[in-house]
Amino acid sequence: MDRLLYIAMNGAKHSLYQQAVTSHNLANVSTNGYKAQNGAFRALPVFGPGEATRTFVVDSTPTANLSSGVLRTTGRPLDVAIQGSGWIAVQDAKGKEAYTRNGSLQMTSSGLLITSNGQTVVGQDGPITVPADSEINIGKDGTISVITNNQYNAAVTIGRIKLVSPPDANMVRGDDGLFRQSNGQAAQADAGVNLAAGVLESSNVSAVDALIGIIDQSRFFDMQIKLMQTADENANRASQVMSLTS
Repeated sequence: MDRLLYIAMNGAKHSLYQQAVTSHNLANVSTNGYKAQNGAFRALPVFGPGEATRTFVVDSTPTANLSSGVLRTTGRPLDVAIQGSGWIAVQDAKGKEAYTRNGSLQMTSSGLLITSNGQTVVGQDGPITVPADSEINIGKDGTISVITNNQYNAAVTIGRIKLVSPPDANMVRGDDGLFRQSNGQAAQADAGVNLAAGVLESSNVSAVDALIGIIDQSRFFDMQIKLMQTADENANRASQVMSLTS
């Protein structure tokens, strides 16, 4: 009896975890550059006194769906999107280098280039500061040039966004939503990564698939609860039979 109860309890627990992951994805369906998170589990036998007749579920290392989202034109000069594979380098809260696909860039009051989430954009020579009252242009290689006083024939290059393209297998999502290499090292700049200006990459989450997933996971959770109720009913009936024969 306890085998059924134990298996059903583990199934219900991890079904709730899957629902949380799917709900998080659904909440970020409109987040620029968001990559859907995948929940992964594996079954392991329970070892101890006696035979290994029971199994339980453990979380495997979570992964992310790194496929590209849909590119949509905004016409805003500070909006950029990676074309194909690649990442934009930013600084995390600890000042370490991390990576994002969110190309909705902004400028602080001092001209510092940041993402819409407040992370400082990393240039190949450090943080990038844009002069006040200037028109900005971002090239496909990440080069940033500015025009002041409408002097279009005198554009000045002020920096270049660091673009990287490490293998997808090396990328790990952090709790802050940023990605990093699994070895903890900063990736090398890759001149082959291209940006599109005036464009943003949408989330790669499918709202329809996420909703269907939540429904399936809810039904699976209900099934596990019913199994636990059945185990309880069977235990009560067995107790009644034992009391009659005693």
